[in-house]
Amino acid sequence: MSAQTPKTPKSSEIVMTELVLPNDTNMLGNLLGGRLMHWIDIAAALAAMKHAGQICVTASVDEINFDAPIRLGDVVKLYASVNRAFRTSMEVGVKTVRMNAAGEEFPVNTAYLTFVALDEHRKPCPVPPLVPETPEEQRRFEEAGLRREMRLRHRQQIQQYRQERGVNKPSSS
Repeated sequence: MSAQTPKTPKSSEIVMTELVLPNDTNMLGNLLGGRLMHWIDIAAALAAMKHAGQICVTASVDEINFDAPIRLGDVVKLYASVNRAFRTSMEVGVKTVRMNAAGEEFPVNTAYLTFVALDEHRKPCPVPPLVPETPEEQRRFEEAGLRREMRLRHRQQIQQYRQERGVNKPSSS
């Protein structure tokens, strides 16, 4: 598919299902935050790749909110889709739910990640435009634009701060 052919958020949807096993938990029997972040990154990468039709890499993680614990034996479902496409990057939203034995789902986490599509030379390449179809998709599209503005403004503020203090590169901490 051409990079110029618009796609909908629905066309990038991914649903990933995981079972929380003992090796995935901390000493309290809760899912490790790092393990959930790993699953989120995979689900988001798959959604980005589905949208772009190219290999995509994580450029940034804007926000991960842990709203409720996930316990040993829970089923975890991750719903990922592209919220907005820019020139070579995309914001992917991931909603995580905990599912009980009766099949009831309880929201436990949200995350927003930015991915960049790469061509065969591992250079950023254009991605298809995203066309929201529903009010919910339009809301996510608009909020993704706000998050991008805040991310770029934050980056600019950090650069300005470093220039004012004569710091050329970030420290390791």
